[in-house]
Amino acid sequence: MPRAPLAAALWLAIFATVLVWSAIRPADPGTWALEVAPAVIGFGVLAATRRRFPLTPLVSWLILAHAVILMIGGHYTYAQVPVGNWLRDALALSRNHYDRLGHLAQGFVPALIAREILLRRSPLGRGKWLFFIVTCICLAISAAYELVEWWVALAMGMAADAFLGLQGDVWDTQADIFLALVGALIAQIFLARCHDRQLARLAGDGEKHP
Repeated sequence: MPRAPLAAALWLAIFATVLVWSAIRPADPGTWALEVAPAVIGFGVLAATRRRFPLTPLVSWLILAHAVILMIGGHYTYAQVPVGNWLRDALALSRNHYDRLGHLAQGFVPALIAREILLRRSPLGRGKWLFFIVTCICLAISAAYELVEWWVALAMGMAADAFLGLQGDVWDTQADIFLALVGALIAQIFLARCHDRQLARLAGDGEKHP
């Protein structure tokens, strides 16, 4: 979460409000728990590391946006998020594509998190290798999540359908990983300069930064 007290309070208020809303009569409590767990775990990590490793505002707010995506998907299940159904009907789409947004974010947000950690805590500098390694990290995260979905499906059988969100698409796994790749590329291409400026300001506030 952000370092500034007012920004941190706003961040926390948004997170808590959406979390409480999502927990009120979710469509499938089991799916809600599975979908929201990464957001809650992420919050715990942020809270535990906020003082010794504060993140840039850009990354902090992107993490919140990703958490909100997860909590909305958990409340409705990804296949039934109203805005996704509206777009499906309005554009004559074959499915609810809200889950695609989630997987795009699964590459977009971790790309900048990984970039920040590598630039601040490793000898790796800006350039092609940083871009490549960050992209590989995002693909690994996406593939790991798909493995988790597979294990849940094996453990729960048909009860895991809402969590998997396949919606009849036999290429859903491949599409999800591809979207994570696209998200990672877009984040690095379009936000690297903004991210670098914030990293420089963070270093100027007293944190050592390579």
